[in-house]
Amino acid sequence: MENRKTEGFKEKSSNFKFPISKLKRSILSIISTNLVIAGIISLSGIKAEAAQKIILKYGIFRESISVSELRTFVDTGELSSSLRKYLKKVDGKPDDLRFALKQGMLVDVVLLSKTLNSIPGEFVLNGISQVIHTPSNRGSKESLRSAVVNSALDDNEVQIIEIMENYPTDEIHVDGNSIVETYNTLNKLLEPLAKIGI
Repeated sequence: MENRKTEGFKEKSSNFKFPISKLKRSILSIISTNLVIAGIISLSGIKAEAAQKIILKYGIFRESISVSELRTFVDTGELSSSLRKYLKKVDGKPDDLRFALKQGMLVDVVLLSKTLNSIPGEFVLNGISQVIHTPSNRGSKESLRSAVVNSALDDNEVQIIEIMENYPTDEIHVDGNSIVETYNTLNKLLEPLAKIGI
């Protein structure tokens, strides 16, 4: 009798299939996502040296301002003497500049990292690195990629001012005439990602 009962139990057990494949896929997906985020943090988190000074360029004009001056302008609307002088020289509109620097673009950081390493992402980075770049113009694309991802790490949001703050060189050069255009270009790339990832 015991043998029959045992056999019956084995028969029933063999018919029961735990959805292990779904569980494995779910676990692997979680692990994979966590590894990607960890990789992003380790690779892009080069904050040992972050931008302190910005050289704003417009044609033959050059003006040196600190990143903190620009941050104060973004947060309060208050123009430092250097920034006021620059905008007067180039007939710039403070409200337009402040909007472009401050406006946030929502995006999932994992999706952002993948996109910036894709062909469309590389194309956009190439264009923007002509506007925001290193003093020597070398390694500008890689530095920009790092700064963009770092901008999104804490809150899944990218701002042009944060990109400048997270830029991994002490000094950056910025084509002031193209900041608004840069915001528009980056927003076009990131806007579809926000609908997918957030």
